[in-house]
This record gives sequence, C-alpha cells and structure tokens, in this order.
Amino acid sequence: MSSEARKIRWGILGPGSIAKSFAGGVAQSRTGTVVALGARNPGKAGLAETFPGARILDGYDALLNDAEVDAVYISIPHPGHAEWAIKAAEAGKHVLCEKPLALTAFEADAMIHAARKAGTFLGEAFMYRLHPQTLQLVDLIKSGAIGEVRMIKSSFGFAMPGFMPEHRLYSNDLAGGGILDVGGYPASMARLIAGAASGKPFAEPDKVTGAAHLGQSGVDEWASALLHFPGGIVAEISCSISLAQDNVLRIFGTKGHIEVPDFWFAGGNRDVGPGRIDLIRPDGTRETISVNETRHVYSFEVDGAGDAILAGNQEFAWPGMGWADSLGTLRVLDRWRAAVGLEYDIEKPASRINTISGRQLRTDGTSIPKRRIPGLPRPASCLALGFEDFRTFSSGSILLDAFFEAGGNLFDTGYVYGGGYTEALLGQWLRNRGVREQSVVIGKGAHSPLCYPDVIGKQLAQTLDRLQTDHVDIYFMHRDNPDVPVGEFVDAMDAEVKAGRIRGPFGGSNWTMARMDEAIAYAERTGKQKPGALSNNFSLAEMLEPIWAGCVTSSTDQWKAWLTARQMPNFAWSSQGRGFFTDRAGRDKRDNEELVRVWYSDRNFGRRDRAIELANRLGKSPIHVALAYVLAQPFPSVPLIGPRTLDELEDSLQALDIALSPDDVAWLDSGLQERRARSGG
Repeated sequence: MSSEARKIRWGILGPGSIAKSFAGGVAQSRTGTVVALGARNPGKAGLAETFPGARILDGYDALLNDAEVDAVYISIPHPGHAEWAIKAAEAGKHVLCEKPLALTAFEADAMIHAARKAGTFLGEAFMYRLHPQTLQLVDLIKSGAIGEVRMIKSSFGFAMPGFMPEHRLYSNDLAGGGILDVGGYPASMARLIAGAASGKPFAEPDKVTGAAHLGQSGVDEWASALLHFPGGIVAEISCSISLAQDNVLRIFGTKGHIEVPDFWFAGGNRDVGPGRIDLIRPDGTRETISVNETRHVYSFEVDGAGDAILAGNQEFAWPGMGWADSLGTLRVLDRWRAAVGLEYDIEKPASRINTISGRQLRTDGTSIPKRRIPGLPRPASCLALGFEDFRTFSSGSILLDAFFEAGGNLFDTGYVYGGGYTEALLGQWLRNRGVREQSVVIGKGAHSPLCYPDVIGKQLAQTLDRLQTDHVDIYFMHRDNPDVPVGEFVDAMDAEVKAGRIRGPFGGSNWTMARMDEAIAYAERTGKQKPGALSNNFSLAEMLEPIWAGCVTSSTDQWKAWLTARQMPNFAWSSQGRGFFTDRAGRDKRDNEELVRVWYSDRNFGRRDRAIELANRLGKSPIHVALAYVLAQPFPSVPLIGPRTLDELEDSLQALDIALSPDDVAWLDSGLQERRARSGG
C-alpha cells in the first residue's frame, strides 16, 4: 500500500475559522487529507475556496454517511459536540473533536462510551498538547530545571469589542463564556505540569475553588480558579472573553521559574508557533530555549490522531489528551462552573428534551426484563436504578435515559438523598420525558433521627412535590425506631395508601425480622394494609457489621428462609457487596477499612472464590455472578444498582446473561454442590 493510500481521509463537520486552521494543519501533515466538508449552508460563498479539494456536502448527516470519509473533525459550537461525536461513532467514523470535548465530564463520558463500543478513535483537539514546545516543557520539569514545582499561574484572556449578544462567546444557548471556551487551556496545562512534577502524565486536583463575573447573558465574562494538588502544588488559572490578560504561563519552583507566552499557540498564531521557553534563575539571569518549529501548529494533532487511528488505537498516546486526561480537565471545569453557579439554559430540563445523542427517548427497550411484584399495578424492571451522584439535570438524564432505553423502569429515591435533589432530578426527568405512567418510583422517608410516624406524611408531601407526581408506587421507611410501637408506623403508612399517595406495597428499609413480623401481625389484626416489601442489604457476601449505624442485612440463612417462606419482595441495596467482588478486594489489611470490617470472613472469601471460578467458566466477571445470585433467589429479589457512568451500567447488565439454577445458587452460597460431588451425592 502506498503512503498516499494510507492517509486518513478527513471530513470536517461545520465550517468556520478554526475549521479553516485545521484544514491548514491537515495540508501540512504526513497522515491526512481533507476530502469533504459537511455544512448546513453548503451554498455559502467562499467554502470551496476556503477548503480546496474538499467536496461540500449538504448537512452533517451527509458527512457521516459518506463512505469516502474515515475520520471527522468536529468544529461546531460546544453544545453540539456530544451529539455529533456519538452519531459519528455510531456511523463508524473516527472523531477528533474541538475543545472542550463536551459541556461536562458526564457528556464526555457518554462520547467515550460510544467510541469504545464502536471501536473508533476519539480525541480532544487541544493542539498545544502535541506541539514540540509542550514536550520540551515537560522534560524541563522532569529534569528538575527549576527544582521542585510549587506554584503554577496561567491565563487565557482576551477582550471582545463590547457586548455582542449575537456572538457565540456571549450566547447562553451556545454555552459561551470563558471557562468552556478557553479555560480548559490553563486547566489542562496545570494538570499536565503538576503531573510531570510528580512523575505522572497528569495530576488531578483535590480542591477546586472559583469565582467569576456572569454578564448580561449569564455567561462568564471573566473568571479565576484555584487548584490544589496532592503534594502541595497550587495553580492559579484565569480566563476571559471581555478582559485582556497577559497570557503567560508561569511555573515557580524552588530553584527558579519558567515563563511561556501564549503556550496554546506556542508563542505564535494559528499557522505557526515557533516555541519559546524562558528559564529564569533565582539570581534573575534568563535562558531562552527556542524550539524553532516551522510546521503548522495544527499539523501535530492531525498526525497524533492519524498515527493512533492507523495503529488501531482509540485514543491519543501521551502527551495528547487521552480519555482520562480529557475527563480530568472537564471535571475541573465542572467544579469551576459549579463554584460560580454557571449552568446554561440549554442544560436545563426545558431545553434538554432529547437524549444525549439528539434523539427522542426510546420506550421499547427489552434488555432489562420486567417482572410482576405483588401489589404493583404494572410490571417493574428486575433491576432498580439509584442515582445519588448527579447534581444537574443534564448530567443525570444521560444515565436515566440509558437505563430506561434498556428496559429499566424502576427508580430508587429517598427523601434525604442529595438534600432532596435526587427526587427533584427524577421528577424533572419523568415530566420532561413523559414517562411517569410507565415508571415505578420507590420513595423513602423517616430517616434517623426524624424517624417518627408523624414525619411520614409530611416528608411524603415534599417528596411528591419534588417528584412532580401525586403518588409513589412503593414506599419504605428509611430506618426503624424501636422506641415507637410498630403499629403507629403501620397506621401512618396505611393512611397514605388510603389517601392514594402510596399506590403499591410499603414496608421498611433496614428493618429487623422481628419488627417486620410484628408489623405484619398488627396489620392483619387491625385490618390495615400489611407491609408488603423490604429494602435491606442482600448480596452473595454477608455483611458482618453494619456499614453505617442502623443498617440491616438480610443475607443470613435465617433471613433467606424467612423471605422465601413469606415470598417477601426485597429491594436489595449494596447488592454487589460494595466492591468485595471486584479485583481490588484481597485478603489482607491493605484493603480499605470498610471492606475489611464489613465483608472479610472465611465464608465470604469462599463465596468470592466460587464466584471467580464460575465467572471464569462463563467469560464474565465475579461481580456479574454476584448480581446474578441476587436475581436468582427463590423469593422476589430486586437489586438496587448505582452505576455512575454508561460503562458501569452496561457492565452491570452483563449479569442478566447469567441464568443460575437453584443448585448454582446453593453452591455459590455454601459450596453444597461441591460437597455432594466429593461425596458422590
């Protein structure tokens, strides 16, 4: 195959000034050629002259459907990055996406998930990261040229000619402002330098604080952040779109400091950055290190992506922005934005009416099967989704959409989760997607210390307001209070059933067997609705000590017999043993305190060994076997899962491929089959 035949055929999605610069970089690259441009206005004057040799296609879909395009460069405004990168991956196209990779780390994770599934390349176009100047800078830090790094100062700020509401940089709908447009440069550089100082490709700050001025359109016009890294390195970073700054990177060490002007263009412009690093000694003497680069500044990222694609890699090799690096920078920007209260209108429910891929929510998913639960008016998915880690609609809806599209319709919430935000987020999503009547919602209230009968109705009223609904389908008291007669709790929940605010079973979360028996007996004696569900810990590993005060496990032999005899549905939290079945769980005290205290026993390690053995036979992971065990119980057993990413959700669903027989369940639990086999039984 000739050198020309091996070149990556690039299609550019969206014309504009940065797309023009990228095309210039491709022209001077050794790995690529531009063959097509996707434009929503293909008849716009000057496109053919600006992108010579490229076929001008009508629309972005036309570019993705073009068989002559291998890879797509996405240069449209930030809000479209996730949608079109996901669509490109689904079309089998490699993607190089302009910074920021997405609006949030959650969106970027969805893009990475799509690329991973498709087997395609995905890279973030921070062109400075592959420029020789950056390599030289990292080498200087590693060599100790300025001693131990203590502080990093960096800015990227410019002044637009007055407030321009029509310009993308001031547009709320286009996610304008400095943090997303240029704040990623100093943030990523600070992480790069802090990493180099500690012998790593990059470092993650343990503290991020920020401040900003939000202008007329609600976007940040100037902003600063302070990053603290483990080991003591502090970074001061700033950005602006309406304030000119000196734009010099400064790195201070114990034996001098470094200055680099306009590092993102290597001290040049969008065509050529020659590269210059000034090394200043403690006595004030200055040494200038000139890179003397003459290639187009964008050619380095073109070849970095091209080399990765030709080698069959899905992400940049170091020092380019690999997936973990891009996610780390976006997490910094997320925390920066959260600190200054910057959430764009396009991230809120009124505008987020479609999934992250830009499509309407599908309602016909079957990957997660449904089952009938006594007392529920509609079938519920065999898995329930918990989601406490999300604090914005745009982040949480990604996981909620994916779970629902896979067939999941059972959602676990609690009055105390996130100070009420988990309930509010689910309520926004249910209304926004129009799927309340297809969903089964678990509500929980009366958590310690407010565990009293009169609290139930008050908290349920707030829960329903947050959920934007008039009822929950299942209700649990989140804790028990043995000092209160159990009948008073049954009376309070029965009253909510009669009022129509609980329309399915109710019961206790973290309730003992004795209290459940007493509550059921009281209801039978008085003609009230009986507690018909439980939400206790249940997993293949038996909880030896409570994870938190007041926790109750139902994984003991006595509990299993009780649940089976009563056919009591149990909605099992920590159903996968909180990491006990993952590779990080060992057999010594080097593991984390919770694993050791809660799960470490010879019996649990025997269960884990058998889970590993079965997983190896099935081509699965032990954690999949552990989840399948919970699903295969001889009573209605519904695991609560809490994935934080789409990869974690998809990984959990692999457990649904495992069908365990009663003998398999017994063997995993106690090794019974193994003993039978050895005895000839």
